[in-house]
Amino acid sequence: MKQITVELGERSYPIYIGEGILDRIGEFFAERSINKHSPILIITDENLAAQHLDNVTHNLKHAGYNVIVKIVPPGERSKSLAVLEDVIGAALHGGLDRQSTIVALGGGVVGDLAGFVAASYMRGVRFVQIATTIQAHDSSVGGKVGVNHPFAKNIIGAFHQPELVIFDIATLRTLPDREIRSGLSEVLKEGLIWDAEFVAWCDQNTDNLLEMNSDALQHAIYEGIRIKANVVSLDERENDLRAILNLGHTIGHALEAVSGYNELLHGEAISIGMVGAAKLAIRLGSPESIYIETKRLLSNLGLPTRLPEHLDIEEIMSAMMHDKKFKEGQMVFVIPIAIGSVEVRKGVPAELVREVVIELKREV
Repeated sequence: MKQITVELGERSYPIYIGEGILDRIGEFFAERSINKHSPILIITDENLAAQHLDNVTHNLKHAGYNVIVKIVPPGERSKSLAVLEDVIGAALHGGLDRQSTIVALGGGVVGDLAGFVAASYMRGVRFVQIATTIQAHDSSVGGKVGVNHPFAKNIIGAFHQPELVIFDIATLRTLPDREIRSGLSEVLKEGLIWDAEFVAWCDQNTDNLLEMNSDALQHAIYEGIRIKANVVSLDERENDLRAILNLGHTIGHALEAVSGYNELLHGEAISIGMVGAAKLAIRLGSPESIYIETKRLLSNLGLPTRLPEHLDIEEIMSAMMHDKKFKEGQMVFVIPIAIGSVEVRKGVPAELVREVVIELKREV
């Protein structure tokens, strides 16, 4: 088992990464002094409940915890105010108090939803992430939690750091191929913003990652978490540096919103967004080789690099205007300046972005 600590002073917390470590969940909870006298609410979705819920609840009850469960529908549409209200109702019905803990058993959607429940219930209770997707290596680190609005992704939310994160590699073996590729999109993103050597490693190990080789997968997740944890430790609330983690997200989030949160997986939308950011970078002075290499790396992972033909350009542009990174009438983009290095560029002309979005429909 590997361990990483997200260094945030009194809000610091450990991340455990290993194979079969859910059997030690009672030990991990005890180390963080998770209260045994107040109910614990596990939030998961219908798919994950069938795969992992019995094991988690058995281990927690065996360790002496009082566990209740709320199951939500799978998919991005569960990150809504309606589902949030339903889950908080379940917390009230289950008798959760201020010493209770919310446990997210799932990927990015469940983690974001459960984290926002924890941030808002009784003005904040403790929160644990049990990550079950590759995508969650990114979403489970850093405390950004929230739900979507029909017009904009993650526009309703908070910063609420977890007590700990558990990443059991064994839970990933039930993922469908499309989910694996989507998760690897964000793994590669961590390297593209911070670590060219890790990008090269991902390139050399593409087949191992897609085949779910245990050693390769554990290394990739560890390195992805290490990079994000470093960035978050330096800038917890995205005042400056942390914004680099949004490479590909300005376009990507708009694509998710316009497609109704049910056509593109998050990593697929971000893949298209990263190609768009690299194309935009050419117009802002970066070499074309960055675009060529970015597209090649994503294509090798089997990820989309082209905008779906039926999506409307004006709707995409409108969705980007609702993005949290849209400031004072100008667009803010994370722009690659080399493989493994990016910068936040403010005041990007909207018309330039429109040209890039149009070109993304012509990618081959």
